[in-house]
Amino acid sequence: MLYVGIARADAHLITWAQFDRKTVAYVRRKTGVPVDMRIDEELEKALNALSVLNTEYGRPFTVNGFSSFMRDAIKKAGLPLDCKPHGLRKTLGRMLADAGCTAHEIMAALGHTTLAEAERYTREADRRRGAHQAVIKLGAHRENRIAENWCAWFGEKIENRRKIKVNRTALALPRGLEPLFSP
Repeated sequence: MLYVGIARADAHLITWAQFDRKTVAYVRRKTGVPVDMRIDEELEKALNALSVLNTEYGRPFTVNGFSSFMRDAIKKAGLPLDCKPHGLRKTLGRMLADAGCTAHEIMAALGHTTLAEAERYTREADRRRGAHQAVIKLGAHRENRIAENWCAWFGEKIENRRKIKVNRTALALPRGLEPLFSP
């Protein structure tokens, strides 16, 4: 469920016929959107160790039967009861967003019909990534300003500022430009 992002309403119906060596294909029951997901190497390892789940009678689970099976497995594993199969689907959405996938790519992977659904996953990742990029840009701007000031002080051409490596800890103002007071 994690590496396919499949909902429980679809997971209980999945069969080996939907898998080939490189992909798993299914149609989302909720939206009718076909999903053709590439099999990740982690999913391949899991598939080699498991089989498609059926009831003790060899039949596919119902949605509620699958939910009961998962709830029992969650309890047996000692996980909190607020762990739900849908959390795996949400986790894949977030992992895709954190990996830099676009909302459209997430839509395709999870079978969403609207951008708004996929954007829920990208919004938080974009904000985190944006905050990191903002600080990097601030640092680059600061370094550029220091280099510009250095060029102005010593008459270098501004085009050469990229070549100037400024060690801020060793930077001293020329004699006569010391501050009038210390904080």
